[in-house]
Amino acid sequence: MLAELFTSKTRIKVLLKLFLNPNVSSYLRELSSEFGLSPNALKTELDSLSEAGYLTRRQSGRSVFFQANKKHPFFPEISSIVRKSLGIDRLIDEVMHSLGKVDAVYILDDYAQGRDSGLIDVLVVGNVDKVRLDELRRIGESKVDRKVRVMDLTPEEFARSESVFMKRPHWKVV
Repeated sequence: MLAELFTSKTRIKVLLKLFLNPNVSSYLRELSSEFGLSPNALKTELDSLSEAGYLTRRQSGRSVFFQANKKHPFFPEISSIVRKSLGIDRLIDEVMHSLGKVDAVYILDDYAQGRDSGLIDVLVVGNVDKVRLDELRRIGESKVDRKVRVMDLTPEEFARSESVFMKRPHWKVV
């Protein structure tokens, strides 16, 4: 889906990384290593997206950190396109509409950091139908073409272990 909109594969990687979880900021060498690209090729894309206002730049010592610009007027649309391209929006909608009482849904670890590792870790907090949750997980995997690992906790269980989960990279979806 994104390949039809953006011809640059590097730009697509940057958008996925920084718009999937807009609280993530990364510096050039980190992104270069993660994407397996030369710093020069990546710098051109980062500079271009920064100059257009889609990314913010922040200097910290000798490193320049880039982050999705949440104040840009197109931020909601770009973020939505990125989530739709991965199918996360459909997965969350199905979870919310058919599981019972859902208090919160978190994306954890790689995807919360904006890395498309092929494995999506999801934490569902609430009193949910576990059989239906497993059905939705299988359906979701086929729709998003990625492995989905789901953990469900009651609100009480989550309250007891919240600090452990919140130390991991996370993105609260609901």
